[in-house]
Amino acid sequence: MFTIRVYGILINEKKQVLVSDEFIRGSYYTKFPGGGLEFGEGTRDCLKREFMEEMSLNVEIGDHIYTTDFFQLSAFNPVDQIVSIYYFAKAMEEIKAPLRTKPFDFDEQQLRVYEEKNETETFRFVDWQDFSSASVTLPIDKVVADLVKSL
Repeated sequence: MFTIRVYGILINEKKQVLVSDEFIRGSYYTKFPGGGLEFGEGTRDCLKREFMEEMSLNVEIGDHIYTTDFFQLSAFNPVDQIVSIYYFAKAMEEIKAPLRTKPFDFDEQQLRVYEEKNETETFRFVDWQDFSSASVTLPIDKVVADLVKSL
């Protein structure tokens, strides 16, 4: 079984990279914003939807950066192979979602969401000089972080 995921690399005017800190099923992950492709949806539409759902943020989807070119087993379902697609994204409005300065700095509402859904997330920017593959958790994200940093 294949799972297709679509992620956005959003770099602001201060040259900071947006990341999502997530608490999923008892484990912590830092990854790029995005999510799963739904049936009948294009990859760019998926990413626009994910930014709207997760951050109430209208984005413009830019150039394609990378598509997984190696085997990656899902961290959450050992019978799924993950294929991830990455694009640059640009905020078309001011970000209204709460932004944190520390990793995994969840507020009370986000912790209540975790109790209901067994997952929650928050967002923060990482300064360009501090951004690297060590800034993210998942193997494919690490490849993309190195690629973006080299551009």
